[in-house]
Amino acid sequence: MRILHVVTLHTPDHAFGGPTRVALNLSKVQRAAGDDARIMALGDGFVSGELPAEIEGVPALLHQARHVLPMFEVSGITSPALLRAARRAMRGADLVHVHLMRDLVTLPVALLALATRTPLVVQTHGMIDPTEKPVAKLTDLLGVRKVLREADAVLHLTEKERLDVNAVAAPVALTRTVRLVNGVRPQERKPAREPGRPPTVLFLARVQERKRPEDFVAAMPAVLARHPDARFVLAGPDTGALAGTLALAERLGVTGSLDHVGPLGHEEVLAAGREADVYVLPSIEEPLGVSVLEAMSVGTPVVITRTCGLGPDVAKAGAGRVIDSRVGEDEANAAKVAGAVLELLEPGAAAEAGKAAWDLVNADFTIDVVTATLRRTYEDVVGRGRRRG
Repeated sequence: MRILHVVTLHTPDHAFGGPTRVALNLSKVQRAAGDDARIMALGDGFVSGELPAEIEGVPALLHQARHVLPMFEVSGITSPALLRAARRAMRGADLVHVHLMRDLVTLPVALLALATRTPLVVQTHGMIDPTEKPVAKLTDLLGVRKVLREADAVLHLTEKERLDVNAVAAPVALTRTVRLVNGVRPQERKPAREPGRPPTVLFLARVQERKRPEDFVAAMPAVLARHPDARFVLAGPDTGALAGTLALAERLGVTGSLDHVGPLGHEEVLAAGREADVYVLPSIEEPLGVSVLEAMSVGTPVVITRTCGLGPDVAKAGAGRVIDSRVGEDEANAAKVAGAVLELLEPGAAAEAGKAAWDLVNADFTIDVVTATLRRTYEDVVGRGRRRG
């Protein structure tokens, strides 16, 4: 099967995060199974000015990003050349899989797929939900609703996301929704921390306000009071919150225990997970974080919030700690993060939660399980398209 994945952006530091990582993970497994899977996206931030022809072994049709509406950040970039190339690429594709957001790349490509009657699968990654923002509402009116209503399948991560996309598509009820979780490759489980080795606590995600990196730093004093030699690793590309996070560390006097390492490549992400004793992501909203799955895939227990899509799975499996977190309650949030981390640094709890995390990923969130579900969806979509033809 010839599959064209369309995402908004690829950068050297992986600043766009989840959707591009999901598309790459899916494409690699699909290609290994004999499919011709490719990725189309904008490229930006490459020092040489030359965009790569492949990403992690996946053929990539990249076009230089044009920042036509800078005030809208990622939603305001596009490329007329990409949109022209998308029409050509669709002629050779059995199916287009669009990782949809309200932007000037994935939305026009999805509309083009509908116009050319190319079988279309849409995956929203928690990025399409009801809103009162005037520009977003106009975007929904001009195209998002049409795409959701007419796509051959709409993939959702969680029940909340299914309800959200139905609310955007209202009053038309979506009947072709399919739950597709994120998946990662199985990894060897790491050994237990050696006695006497200082513990390591990891935050690995985009450093932005929504991910709450300041809650991670604010929890440091309480953890250091019990584990004065602990190391805290702040990893991920800065998307607006790094300066404030580092300033908070300075005010709290914990900079000597904090390692800011910046963005990491995929293998470096897995290595950081293996080095960590606890992974922390105190995000206020997180549909189904790939970085959380990658940490658990090597046997690292996690601290996440109840608004994370993985919260019910982690809580049920005992794969870490699931905490409440609320905007405007910084001190309470930090105390909850610190308490959860301290619990998971206890050897017995660490071993139990680490094994549960590893078992959870291998049972329900491997990329092979995900792509098997997706393959059945693809076959149904392509079959319906042929019958229409």
